[in-house]
Amino acid sequence: MTVTVHGISDIAELAGRDLGRSRYREVTQDLIDRFAAVSGDHQWIHTDTERAARGPYGRTIAHGYMVLGWGIPMFAELLQVTGVGMALNYGVNKVRFPAPVPVGSRVRLHAVVASVEPVKRGGVAMTRSFTFELEGSEKPACVAESLTHFYP
Repeated sequence: MTVTVHGISDIAELAGRDLGRSRYREVTQDLIDRFAAVSGDHQWIHTDTERAARGPYGRTIAHGYMVLGWGIPMFAELLQVTGVGMALNYGVNKVRFPAPVPVGSRVRLHAVVASVEPVKRGGVAMTRSFTFELEGSEKPACVAESLTHFYP
């Protein structure tokens, strides 16, 4: 269920809140190939289906940064912010890729608002704990802290 907040004061009240989980997204070879084309990362473990079939995972795996890149659209399923002038993706901290993401698997985002702190110009910095859950796996596909600044 999507949480909706309005304005900086409502955002500040989210500190510590578990926003739940997004819908699952399926990892397809087409998505992997398109990410490879855009990023320029054509490593065989991602794009060469025949060689990857003989490799350590028995098939191709998604790029870690492709999965991480899903954070913003998946987070938008969990939180809608209105009443602000601008939201700025500020960066990420502590990014890790604990488990490979094989083609055909499904990933979803579990997000917690770790903190909300004031920043200049009347804004707030939201630190979000992102865990990209890999369906059927005890280990997550990716964990990261995502930082966004919101301004009036």
